[in-house]
This record gives sequence, structure tokens and C-alpha cells, in this order.
Amino acid sequence: MTIEYLKRGKPVTERDADDARVRASVEAILASIETDGDKAVREFSEKFDHYSPASFRLSDSEIEALMNRVTAREMEDIRFAQAQVRRFAEAQRASMLDIEIETLPGVILGHKNIPVRSVGCYVPGGKFPMVASAHMSVLTASVAGVPRIAAATPPFKGEPNPAVIAAMHLGGAHEIYCLGGIQAVGALAIGTETIEPVHMLVGPGNAYVAEAKRQLFGRVGIDLFAGPTETLVIADETVDAELCATDLLGQAEHGYNSPAVLITNSRRLATETMAEIARLLKILPTAETAGRSWEDYGEVILCESYEEMLNVANDIASEHVQVMTDRDDWFLENMHSYGALFLGARTNVANGDKVIGTNHTLPTKKAGRYTGGLWVGKFLKTHSYQKVLTDEAAASIGEYCSRLCILEGFVGHAEQANVRVRRYGGRNIPYGEGAEPMKAAE
Repeated sequence: MTIEYLKRGKPVTERDADDARVRASVEAILASIETDGDKAVREFSEKFDHYSPASFRLSDSEIEALMNRVTAREMEDIRFAQAQVRRFAEAQRASMLDIEIETLPGVILGHKNIPVRSVGCYVPGGKFPMVASAHMSVLTASVAGVPRIAAATPPFKGEPNPAVIAAMHLGGAHEIYCLGGIQAVGALAIGTETIEPVHMLVGPGNAYVAEAKRQLFGRVGIDLFAGPTETLVIADETVDAELCATDLLGQAEHGYNSPAVLITNSRRLATETMAEIARLLKILPTAETAGRSWEDYGEVILCESYEEMLNVANDIASEHVQVMTDRDDWFLENMHSYGALFLGARTNVANGDKVIGTNHTLPTKKAGRYTGGLWVGKFLKTHSYQKVLTDEAAASIGEYCSRLCILEGFVGHAEQANVRVRRYGGRNIPYGEGAEPMKAAE
């Protein structure tokens, strides 16, 4: 493999040091919330967001007043986006069937898909009000049938953002809190005097929110580790530098630590894309953020073949993978580690982020190797059950169970089966011995 890095980001050691600092800060804040509840939550909201209302939970009248500030066109756009997300989520939900089959005569096995009972949906918004994140978490949980949906978002310029609150309400949130960062996800997971704890946390966030979810996992369920945005562009000479540069910077503007990577087999495209990025950073309104991400986390990787491009892409396992080549469907067939694919020059990551209908809460930091993104199925628990309907089935399956338990040394387990064999099969099996198979009548 002959791979050439035309641009590299921060060394891994520096990134690990950043992660360690985040880890320590989050641990201390969660411990304070555990000990001091609402008092700690308020102190951290004042410290980080300079926000301390009488109540972090919005009342019905406050929600109505905020929604009245959203223009008719903005509300129409929100409803359109939610209709796309709802349509895809409903199709996904319809694909998840409860099943029941008779595996042996009189033996019935099945499973049911049961919604999580309560979920906390975090919607980022301290720097950019992430209206779309409300569709992705709140609306999808609603389609799944979650009976209690609590949504939280930080204040934007000192108050709840009207469009975000409208999206949460229209999406089906039962409780809405204007609360941000670690204090929000910590309060929802741990619980306070005024916030009932939830069973599951979902939604994207910055490095601190992602680390808080990681530390809270086990106490509550989580969707996945969705940290700072990552984007990867796989391109050949069928596209130009403007498209590549725009798609890279379009995601780098999320934050100061958003990796943006170009993989290409064209040296010309690589060098022209770097030049185009330099040009765009002079005119992009979010250049201060996007430029910092590109400087510290941007990479350009030159490969000799499509196979090399594929292998590097699967190894990176990026959250978003934009594929613009003469063989997009080949990448669809062969990519196995990523968050979501965006195939062809006509689409882009922003479509997925905002409106097209797929969910934008996706795995980061190589988690795409073992999990997909947030979807309606994440809110459903698949629980199995069994029924044995006849005496003959109870005795027959019991014989196998009895012997297998004795094989492992579990005598008490064997007796659970033996008592059924004795009762329903008329067999006399000494305590602590495995059942011998029934002999056919001579």
C-alpha cells in the first residue's frame, strides 16, 4: 500500500491528552450533580451558560410564546423536515415485527419489541441552534412509542431558542428543559429534586457531552458515542475541488475539533482542493471555527487505487462519508465501517443533517466499526418469551434440558427440568440425575 499524506492533523498523542482533560472535568461535574442535585445543576448552568431561570423546565405557556416567535416560513420548513424524518422512521418501525413460531410440537417461542419507558433527548445549541437534532431524537422516539420523552437544549444568546423549542414540541416531547451540556445529560440520567431520571440518553453533542454519556452508560442506556462531527470525502477526478472543499468545510464549521478528511487517487484534485479550502476560508462567515478544525484535524490522503481508498476509509470509520467517484455503488457494496454514506455529487452531508429523512445522530471515533446510528430501533427493546403447551412437549424438551444441565454440573437446573418430566411425562427420575431418553414402546 502506497499512501501519501499531503496534510496531517494533530498527532494522536495530543488528541489523547485533550480527551484526558475532558474526562477529568466531566467526572467532577457528574459527581457534583450526584451529591447536590438541583443546586449543582444551577451552579453549572450559571458558570457555563450564564443562565439561571426560575425553572429550567419550560411551561406550556412559555413553549407557546416561543413558538409564536417562529415565522410561518420557518414553521413550514420544520414541519417539512419532520415529515421526511417521520416517514423514514415509520418505515423502519414497520420493518421490526413481533414474531411467534412453533419450533417443536407444543413449543412456542417469540419476541416482542417494547419501547424504552423514558428517554432524555439532548439537542445541542449553545453555538449553533441544532433544530434538526430535535427531529432526529425526539420525533424518532415518538414514532417508536416511548411514553415519556424529556428534551433538553442549552440557552442560545441567553434564552431558549424558539425554533429548537418548536421542533421539540412538534416532535412530541413531553417535557422540555432549557439546560445545556454536562449538567443537562447528568441531571436527566442521575435525576434531581425536580427532574425525574430517564432510562436512556440520546443525541449528539460536543466532546464533553459525549464523555458524559460514556461515563453514565450502565446507569442508563445510550444511543451511541456521538461526539464532535467527522466527515470524510472519497473523491476521484469525476468531481472538482469546489465540491470537495465545500463538503469538507461544511462540516468542519461544527466546532474546533471536527475532523475533515479527503481521500483521493488524484494528486491534482488533492492539491486543488487544499488551495480551494484556503480560498474559501477567506470568505466563509464561520471560517474562524472551520479553519481551526481544518488546521488541527484536517487531512488529505493520496492513494494509488480505489481498493486503497476503500481500505483507508474503512479503517478511519468516519461518521459521515461522502462518496463522489465513478463507482459509488461499489463503495456502497464494500464499505463496512462508517456512520452514514452520501453517494454521488448530487447529495451531501447537509441533506442528511437537516432534511432528507435519515437520522443524523451517528457514531464517531471509529464506533462505526460496531454500531450504526440512531434510529427508531434504538428506542425498542426486543424481549423473548416461551410457552410449552402440551404435556408431551414439556416431557420431551425436559429430557434434553435435564441431561445438558447435568453435563455442566448444574443439579438444581436439572431438577427444574426433571420435575416437569416426572409431572407431565410420568417418569421417575432420581433427584440429581439426568433424564434418560424415553424408550420406544416394544
